[in-house]
Amino acid sequence: MAECGRVDSSTSRHTMDKSITLPPDEIFRNLENAKRFAIDIGGSLTKLAYYSTVQHKVAKVRSFDHTAKEAASDKLYEISVQEEVTARLHFIKFENAYIETCLDFIKDHLVNTETKVIKATGGGAHKFKELIEKKLGLKVDKEDEMTCLIKGCNFVLRNIPHEAFVYAKHADSEFRFQTTHPDIFPYLLVNIGSGVSIVKVESEDKFERIGGSSIGGGTFWGLGALLTKTKRFDELLQLASKGQHTSVDMLVKDIYGGSYGSLGLTGDLIASSFGKSATAEKEFSKEDMAKSLLHMISNDIGQLACLYAKLHNLSRVYFGGFFIRGHPVTMHTITYSINFFTKGEVQALFLRHEGYLGAIGAFLKGAEEDNPNQYSWGENYAGSSGLMSVSPDMNPMQRARSGTFDMLEMDRLERQLVNLPLLQDPSSYIPDTVDLTEDALAREYWLYCFEEALDGVVKRAVASQPDMPEAAERAEKFRQKYRHKLQTLRHQPFAYGSLTVRSLLDTREHCLNEFNFPDPYSKIKQRENDVALRYYQKAVKSLEKLSWEERQFALVRGVLAGNVFDWGAKAVSDVLESDPEFGFEEAKRQLEERPWLVDCYDQWFERIKGPPHKCALFFVDNSGVDIILGVMPFVRELLSRGTEVVLASNSGPALNDVTNGELQILTEKIAAMDSVIQAGLKEDRLTLVQSGSSSPCLDLSRLDKVLATVVRERKTDLVIIEGMGRAIHTNYYAMLSCESLKMAVIKNSWLADRLGGKLFSVVFKYEVPAGRPSLDSTALTPS
Repeated sequence: MAECGRVDSSTSRHTMDKSITLPPDEIFRNLENAKRFAIDIGGSLTKLAYYSTVQHKVAKVRSFDHTAKEAASDKLYEISVQEEVTARLHFIKFENAYIETCLDFIKDHLVNTETKVIKATGGGAHKFKELIEKKLGLKVDKEDEMTCLIKGCNFVLRNIPHEAFVYAKHADSEFRFQTTHPDIFPYLLVNIGSGVSIVKVESEDKFERIGGSSIGGGTFWGLGALLTKTKRFDELLQLASKGQHTSVDMLVKDIYGGSYGSLGLTGDLIASSFGKSATAEKEFSKEDMAKSLLHMISNDIGQLACLYAKLHNLSRVYFGGFFIRGHPVTMHTITYSINFFTKGEVQALFLRHEGYLGAIGAFLKGAEEDNPNQYSWGENYAGSSGLMSVSPDMNPMQRARSGTFDMLEMDRLERQLVNLPLLQDPSSYIPDTVDLTEDALAREYWLYCFEEALDGVVKRAVASQPDMPEAAERAEKFRQKYRHKLQTLRHQPFAYGSLTVRSLLDTREHCLNEFNFPDPYSKIKQRENDVALRYYQKAVKSLEKLSWEERQFALVRGVLAGNVFDWGAKAVSDVLESDPEFGFEEAKRQLEERPWLVDCYDQWFERIKGPPHKCALFFVDNSGVDIILGVMPFVRELLSRGTEVVLASNSGPALNDVTNGELQILTEKIAAMDSVIQAGLKEDRLTLVQSGSSSPCLDLSRLDKVLATVVRERKTDLVIIEGMGRAIHTNYYAMLSCESLKMAVIKNSWLADRLGGKLFSVVFKYEVPAGRPSLDSTALTPS
């Protein structure tokens, strides 16, 4: 959050009310391209949503026409950087005290908007209607608050992984994030504002208020003000966080001297809220009374939510509204209440972006003509503020500023993303192998690792744009922004959900794109592809000289050796930087000898003696030696066996990973010198498809819908996942409904040591779904 306001903390309380600097590149980014607006005004916070178009650079590859005599270049393809326009949703949250200044800012920077209407929701929408219409010259169109809330909730649950979390006060990590469920319905939404509304949500447009209570946030605030003479809601919560409710509440042990075993009541359970205040001859502290009041109302709401959840047979219960607002004591008491009344069968779930639900819903109500639900969206980490620590005494200045300005940005993705149909249980699939929010040692190592690699990334970014004199300045801005993100994550590892190696890589890619470095490794990939192609025929001929048994092992070693060529691994990039001639044979010599760290080769070898697979889906990794000398000969063998092959590569650039555009050109070149590959393409037995990803890692729950369709139609029965990012950092434990191969070389000494191996240790993991014997009936024990 520190990046958002950029206001001197010593003066912010006095000067921000009337004069506030809002850097357009931070708070109201892309405002000049805004198309539509929506606003949600609550009692103290305003949430503004707007849709804009964003111009950014993308790297494109195009094959040279080598038939033309004038083609002087002998390069494989040309690389061009082009401007592309995409859609972005911006959500900004700020205190109502700044609404007039913010509206002035919007008015001054609003160049052109397609609409003459601003959608509005929330209790304050009527109060500020005249001000908004006067300042912006837009007609305020008020939308139903509950409808907006549900629409917004559906949107974030569908589009933001790790949106929902369980709050665990005493755990190593305060937050335990939930994976995105493929089917978000039905669920119960308990919205706690002044009162409580309990809504059953059954589909995108079908919901019903099934209950509620007049005892809610307004009750806590009102009674709290009477009891403590404290008028501010947040101050009341601050008092509660310091109080001891046992001074005021009567416990079971106060009545029975201990627990009431036959009824299953522990001695520490509240028997009567405020029970001691009737008989005790003493003054009670404000803190203790506030804590007792918070427990009373939270327990009441928790019990009510449980009863409705059981009555309607719902296991997912989300809590939101003004009463929650990320406050730890509130979340903890509601969580405790839910656990107690359901005996742990129902979890209390909270939302990272709960404050934006109404604004998102109001925006969606005004956007039916190009319905955002027709697309997939992704959070832009480069332009979003993170979830702050909810510990009240932790970094109080940061916490104060988090209430000043907060941002969420969502980018519209080019393609719809869906689950891989071959996931055994999509609802329990977790892409990432290690959750760094819970593993402090691993977290510190990887944050250090990414910080250490920053100089190299900056150098590579500048080198990728030699004809652009301002590249160095942009690269320096990238360095500052990404370093700031890393520092934020060091203190708040849960800022964007579960912290993983994947999210660190994705955040870096987002920051690179932010400063127009769409493909820093483009020139390296081009050179390495060119060199590797020259050796392709020689590699194939040497394989054809081997016996069938020798060739199967050589093909696997080839994929593994190719996977060594990874510029994302410092141990490798140092070698490639100092020795550009480091080649395929040297990489083979670097591999550990069998038995490997994870070694299922014997089981795989027995399997391929049997009938061929119908169709193999191969998620490929790096450009150059990896794809050309490692993967393609392996693909060639599968095709020769009668297996169809689908090669899935990145839609967009990430490190030196091969993109779909590059792979199309490379495959054409290989087909021109290899009749097996040529026949595969011609007969439609070799298909190249985009994965939908632009990451070095792989989330099998967010893949291109076209790829999912191809997988289904081809009746795919083998999935091959290659590379450290895709098969170790992600998907190592992924359970599939068909056979799978996970192949990688460990190119990080710390990770190798943690896994019980050494640098260049091999993981070769062949798995058959539980309960399904392999085709040759050999029993398999996956490592």
